[in-house]
Amino acid sequence: MTKKLDNTTRYERLRERYMNGDIDRRGFLGLIGAAGLAYGVQTPFAKYAHAAVDQVRFDGWGGVVSEAFRQYAFEPYTAESGIAVVDGTFGGGDEYLSRVKAGQPGEYNIAHLSGVFDYARYHGLGLSSELNEANIPNLQFVIPKLIEVFRGVSGGALSCVPYDYGTTGLAYNRKYISDERMQEMGANILLDESLKGKIAGWSDWRTRMWYASLQTDQDPNGATDVEACWDAVRTHRDLSLKYWGSGAELMSLLAEEEVYVTEGWSGRIYALQEQGHDIGYMDPPNGFGWQECLFVIKGSPMEPCEELLNFMLAPETSIAVAEGQNYPPALDPTKVDLGAKIPTLPAFDPTGTLEGLTFADPVYWNGHEAEWAKMFGRVQKGY
Repeated sequence: MTKKLDNTTRYERLRERYMNGDIDRRGFLGLIGAAGLAYGVQTPFAKYAHAAVDQVRFDGWGGVVSEAFRQYAFEPYTAESGIAVVDGTFGGGDEYLSRVKAGQPGEYNIAHLSGVFDYARYHGLGLSSELNEANIPNLQFVIPKLIEVFRGVSGGALSCVPYDYGTTGLAYNRKYISDERMQEMGANILLDESLKGKIAGWSDWRTRMWYASLQTDQDPNGATDVEACWDAVRTHRDLSLKYWGSGAELMSLLAEEEVYVTEGWSGRIYALQEQGHDIGYMDPPNGFGWQECLFVIKGSPMEPCEELLNFMLAPETSIAVAEGQNYPPALDPTKVDLGAKIPTLPAFDPTGTLEGLTFADPVYWNGHEAEWAKMFGRVQKGY
């Protein structure tokens, strides 16, 4: 009992130093990790000391995103709980879902999924769990809109917690393409014949059809002339150097000037800008907004997963991860002081309403998945 009180006192003193500005956020996380002190949770990690569960698997997008999770969330969590986080990566949502479907129950635990449509299809396939929200009190800090859309899919219960959001906008090299030209052309810059061989795009059927809808002046959540969209996808394919398959490849193509323009993930483009590359970024009207969640797959050890989710939603952790991966956190900026950097990130909404972002309609996109994913596979091969 004395040790527990001592740890609590040590944690409170460190937190007081952090709140007073005597140590920065990363220093705070490092010190509590080194000291093995629990924070952001209501139940002690010690209850798992003799449990059968000694690890939780987490799969995410790799690159700077996984690095941020590892440094600011997983390593401190393991130091405090004794539960290891096995950190896997994937390049796309379809690829990862195939792994999960082929795996054994409990083999995969938590996934960094993109979009409500991913949540809906996992739920529809019977892969969702039901979180005990009493074990995740830090949900109170999350933007309400982000939570409610998930509840609507799964009948009120949650199988995930929202974690971050961003956009898939247009990234371009200012040495070759001006801001004025981008504003004039918008999504059609990806169909500019003068840039043939210097254009790229993500090998993701949803992104291709979303941008094709914009290029044909249609609603990306309700295109009526689908053949026109596929014609635009083919035109983009013929003008492109290649499709990229990961955030690391996206960054490399732009940094090495192999391509001058592509759609790209807002946080990865911000990372390039931080590195000194003169890469511009813009979201065209009805650009692709998305939110990501930490989804707990059916068959996972629920209490350790809930403890990890709660740890990751603690403002100190969530803000540090957000600053590391360059995507705004799901924390409500009207409830939590997000510091100096996060308000400068692309897609950040200081109101917490996210009214300025266009999200994918899960019913529309999941309803077309089988047909359009197959069709894009044929288009990739030259059809």
